[in-house]
Amino acid sequence: MLFICYPKCSTCKKAKKWLDEHHLNYTERHIVEENPSYDELKEWVSKSGLPLKKFFNTSGLLYKEMKLKDKLPTMSEDKQLQLLATNGMLVKRPLVIGDEAILVGFKENEWSEKLE
Repeated sequence: MLFICYPKCSTCKKAKKWLDEHHLNYTERHIVEENPSYDELKEWVSKSGLPLKKFFNTSGLLYKEMKLKDKLPTMSEDKQLQLLATNGMLVKRPLVIGDEAILVGFKENEWSEKLE
């Protein structure tokens, strides 16, 4: 299982603590140092069944500075994926990429249901 996070993010810290407390094995990846690629994002969106918008960090400063709330609705999915692949700070975190599930953000109930 791959755990993609931003170490300074409080939600990521909670998620990591949860994974450790539940004795789940994972490989940690720093979202800024090793940003998800276009191909990875495309695969994860497809496998997750979630709308692409869920992969954007809509509360992030970069998202707001770039005024993406207004721009995304008119952007093609391909352009959105290309944009996400340019900067890890645009991607919602934490991300868990497992064989059975792809989880975006940390919701304890959802994680318990999908990972335990």
